[in-house]
Amino acid sequence: MSRLVLVIPAFPQLSETFMVSKFLGLLDRGWDIHIVCQRSNPAEWQHFPQLQMRPSLRHRIHVTYPHHSIAQVIRHYPVALLRASDKPAYWQRGWFRFGPGIFKKVYFDAPLIALRPHLIHFGFGSLAKGRMYLKELLDSKISLSFRGYDLNYVGLETADYYHDIWEQSDGIHLLGQDLWQRAQRRGCPADKLHALIPPAIDTGFFSPPSEEAEAAERPLRILSIGRLTWVKGYEYALQAIKLLVEQGIAVEYRLVGDGPYRGPLAFVRHQLGLEECVHFSGSQPPGELLGHLAWADIFLHTAVSEGFGNAVLEAQAMELPVVCSDAGGLPENVSDGQTGCVVPRRNPHALTAKLACLAHNPDLRQRLGRAGRLRVQQHFQLQDQIAAFDHFFRRVLEA
Repeated sequence: MSRLVLVIPAFPQLSETFMVSKFLGLLDRGWDIHIVCQRSNPAEWQHFPQLQMRPSLRHRIHVTYPHHSIAQVIRHYPVALLRASDKPAYWQRGWFRFGPGIFKKVYFDAPLIALRPHLIHFGFGSLAKGRMYLKELLDSKISLSFRGYDLNYVGLETADYYHDIWEQSDGIHLLGQDLWQRAQRRGCPADKLHALIPPAIDTGFFSPPSEEAEAAERPLRILSIGRLTWVKGYEYALQAIKLLVEQGIAVEYRLVGDGPYRGPLAFVRHQLGLEECVHFSGSQPPGELLGHLAWADIFLHTAVSEGFGNAVLEAQAMELPVVCSDAGGLPENVSDGQTGCVVPRRNPHALTAKLACLAHNPDLRQRLGRAGRLRVQQHFQLQDQIAAFDHFFRRVLEA
């Protein structure tokens, strides 16, 4: 049985439910899979029933040692060193190849080194930067995922920022064609072993309500779900809502999620006089998201940068028509004119035009919504995604 280690920032997380699905799916396909992360909050486990039903899996989650202060490092370093040094051959290879710097590297990666994996997969490309040494030290394969931000923004000031990754990694996964083209523009060889595997949705969980909500005599309900960060372009969404109100369209807009941009967005809401129709709902567990999606008439996604957009897939699975920007992989996600409307990013007037059209045409909303769920069922099924990752990881091992 091949041992696969997924390296990610935290597990589990409400904003990354796809990591839970991947972990469980690959485990059920026979992989000896482990997760190495910087933090794992026990309170988060209660939001994932599929994890709670299998408590024995907790031993597969490994948290790295703290490094926020010298005192923490001094206290934990002996344990980290012992944990990672049970095989002298690794130290001989590491010392002669990397010199004294190996001791710093080992402290950060001790839980991973102790697992002796056949394959290490970094869940985000930026996490692999500076860690290609693990390939030689452990005689293992290394692959990684690029999901958007790591290619779109990280290291742009350095022309060859990902040079070591292009040269030494054994395979890369990307969410779609847009990111694959961007990777090549940043130096990735065209013949690099790669796989384009988009996000996927559990359409059994994300299923529209059996009875449609009555839309007459109430405001149009618009919903956005996602981290409150600048890359989501929420200021353009608020401007579009303001334009709808000025056109005399009664609207209620919910933003579900939290993040560092909440304060600035609340200020924009105040400046535009939208306190009565725009509401911040904070972060929500998966079960609560269903209620918000069932409440809405339209899903709005105004990102200025996006790898693909999991929340947009979830909305389509719930038969919501989508109005979104053309950022990154969103045009691969939403079929313009078929499952929603794709408009130029940073363009509140274009957003308003599509929202107003849908506001006045409930039949169109229904047609787009039903086509969206059908498209998700045909192209973004969870079992197909897990099978694709299984195939990709086996290709990497065999390469």
